[in-house]
Amino acid sequence: MTRSSRQRERERESETEQEEDEGVRDCPECGSEDLIKSSDRGELICDDCGLVVEEGNIDPGPEWRAFNHQERQEKSRVGAPTTQTMHDKGLTTTIDWKDKDAYGRSISSKKRSQMHRLRKWQERIRTKDAGERNLQFALSEIDRMASALGVPRSVREVASVIYRRALKEDLIRGRSIEGVATSALYAACRKEGIPRSLEEISDVSRVERKEIGRTYRYISQELGLEMEPVDPKKYVPRFCSELELSEEVQTKANEIIETTAEKGLLSGKSPTGYAAAAIYAASLLCNEKKTQREVADVAQVTEVTIRNRYQEQIEAMGIHS
Repeated sequence: MTRSSRQRERERESETEQEEDEGVRDCPECGSEDLIKSSDRGELICDDCGLVVEEGNIDPGPEWRAFNHQERQEKSRVGAPTTQTMHDKGLTTTIDWKDKDAYGRSISSKKRSQMHRLRKWQERIRTKDAGERNLQFALSEIDRMASALGVPRSVREVASVIYRRALKEDLIRGRSIEGVATSALYAACRKEGIPRSLEEISDVSRVERKEIGRTYRYISQELGLEMEPVDPKKYVPRFCSELELSEEVQTKANEIIETTAEKGLLSGKSPTGYAAAAIYAASLLCNEKKTQREVADVAQVTEVTIRNRYQEQIEAMGIHS
């Protein structure tokens, strides 16, 4: 009994010492907070006075060495990172389609049929209920639309998180899965500062523009998504690139947007139409003329919208057409 109690006291003391060591935040010699970890020697060194604060640190890295990316991939024993874009977050097993054993030799016909059945059941048990099947379908739709729009991976992750939150809050009930998935992608594009217009989103979706807008407003309100108004300048680089306009036109269009927005012309206007009109005005000023029809097709707005915004902008700039 006495020995066991002493052992417990020693364990407590060692844990306390370890916690104190881990809690070191400054140098005991000079009080500096500039402490550097030396990975090759396993030491914690003060950068100012050179005092070795700790030594014999544990290296959390792998025990093997790799000198290029291929070696690193071959020696690594971990799988892909978890992702929100898959219904099971990527934490699953897959049976390889190659009918070969561990040594790369072909397997018998009996084993092949057995592996075929195993693959089939593996796909079936990945989704255990209707909720997971709906989530799988919605996330695959988000991935398809994101690929068609050419948005980065981060937008897909954010869209998946928004859809999962909507599913958890039971906001899907009474609405189509495609509509909520499209609205989540539209919200994610705005959240990540890579805006896409409702027209562009509806072009790649199987849902009408009106339903996307209605569902987006409902979801953003219920989930408390703080969405700032879209800055028209974010559309300028993409539109100018599609119209093959120079950097000079892009700079001039941004200048027109900044100047006219300060005078209050942007309030209540569509950001895509406003950006398109600024690009049209800039192309005329920089002698790289594009027709209203060309600009309207790229921005997916009408020529009337461009004419109206163009007139307002050149009047505000004090330019006579």
